[in-house]
Amino acid sequence: MSARSEPVLPARRVGSHTPTSGGLARAALPYADAAASEVVQVYVSNSRGWALPAGDPTQDALFRDGCGERGLPVFVHASLLVNLGSPTPATVTRSAETLAHALRRGRAIGAQGVVFHAGSSVDDGHAEAALRQVRESLLPLLDETAATGGPMLLVEPSAGGGRSLASRVEHLGPYLDAVDRHPMLGVCFDTCHAWAAGHDLAAEGGMTATLDTLVDTVGADRLRLVHANDSKDLCGSTRDRHENIGKGSIGEPAFAELMRHPATAGVPVLVETPSEKHVGHAADIATLRRLHP
Repeated sequence: MSARSEPVLPARRVGSHTPTSGGLARAALPYADAAASEVVQVYVSNSRGWALPAGDPTQDALFRDGCGERGLPVFVHASLLVNLGSPTPATVTRSAETLAHALRRGRAIGAQGVVFHAGSSVDDGHAEAALRQVRESLLPLLDETAATGGPMLLVEPSAGGGRSLASRVEHLGPYLDAVDRHPMLGVCFDTCHAWAAGHDLAAEGGMTATLDTLVDTVGADRLRLVHANDSKDLCGSTRDRHENIGKGSIGEPAFAELMRHPATAGVPVLVETPSEKHVGHAADIATLRRLHP
């Protein structure tokens, strides 16, 4: 009698955040090829600025078609300045405008999702108002992107500190509730952020327990992207300093748990790790593929 074989889990596409300097298609497609990426993430505006460039329609078309030919899912990361919970009205307005721009640009290049950070209330006593701002800003964007066929918005918990609106995965519950758990709001899970926020992913079963809590909090179908990053710092540091897979304080065993957890089955996995040209990303992509069961 033959031994029963283990079930085959759906593949996790593995890729990297991809530079675009010099032209979206001109820069990103050769980089993705060199790194052997199966999924790409790009910025469509300055990562640390408010300028909202229109984009180059020729480069957009070449990039969209090139990713289509390669079978590469595309994600956009919105500017790191986005903070819908800020007590400064101008910041909230600019944040909403930046997300609207990222969604438009995402549609133009065929992106599946736009990642943005959950944000912070900044000041004591502003948390309740901050979640109202999240509701007032996000609901129109979510309704519009639903009406136009996407992309989804993907909230990414922060590394903690600074009165974050969502850093630990259980904090996503109130954040999603603020927008009535709108179906166009998904989740991006970042391992370095979770570690910095106090989830001990390096403990045996720690990654599994964190992902179990994530599913219990947001549901089984809301996780749409994973940022797989090791960390230069200790658990609970609230410091977001990425390290290459297996070279940091989280360690390879945790990423093996990540790659075999049912919640990540079929979910794209991206590295945002240190890389000299494409070399570091290519090595981390290869490591994650090796860890896939």
